[in-house]
Amino acid sequence: MTATLPAASGGFRFVPGVYQYSAGVAAEPGFRIERVRFADPLSMAEGFARIAAALEAAGRPKAAFCACELRSPAPFTEDGFAAFNREYGAVLTEWGIFLDGKNPVARSNVCPEIAPPATPSFHAFSYTVPDANAAPSFVVAGSGESAEGKSSYREHTVALGDLSPAGMLKKGQYVLGEMERRMQALGFAWKDTTGVQVYTVHDLYPFLGSEIVKRGAARHGLTWQFCRPPVRDLEYEMDCRGVAIERVLPAA
Repeated sequence: MTATLPAASGGFRFVPGVYQYSAGVAAEPGFRIERVRFADPLSMAEGFARIAAALEAAGRPKAAFCACELRSPAPFTEDGFAAFNREYGAVLTEWGIFLDGKNPVARSNVCPEIAPPATPSFHAFSYTVPDANAAPSFVVAGSGESAEGKSSYREHTVALGDLSPAGMLKKGQYVLGEMERRMQALGFAWKDTTGVQVYTVHDLYPFLGSEIVKRGAARHGLTWQFCRPPVRDLEYEMDCRGVAIERVLPAA
């Protein structure tokens, strides 16, 4: 099981991942994670500014920013995704977020198939708040059906190009297993989730009961967002969380 690392100044710990995000975060004792969703997607620049303002208003440092959910216009090429991640990472670097070269912030980034944003945008973010009596809370980053941190996504994609029921089952099983691995590293399981999201434009009903519901991943229902993963040729993504407090931030 992957060991977690502390983000002490932020009040959470994280599962090391790749440059652009950690695999997941959990609040340290004495803290809770809160999730904030924007009423409408905000461009990256505006989103970062609103997040900074929200943290300041809550009396929290930028280091308390522990997770985010992005929306992009369409799946990137591998080179395009790398370029986007460098831009995103540059802001985290400016904020002093990276710890010994590791990114502690968990992230999902998906592409709405219908009515996508014009530019990459923020959908939601999470941050830590001091709370001596808080129940454990966590956010697991999104994962598609490809091993991360390799030479390319395409070369390591499960059932590449196979959109048959059998192919989608293999993709779903891989991603469900990755969710479980990340939760286990943080000390959690499906029974601890308060929200589970799946992102695909393909039919997941053939394995909804046998894989998702049977594992306990839909204990509070399942949010199916009609979106694609952020890199071309990926077809199925999930993320999950166990967060007691969530709210919507209205448009400015």
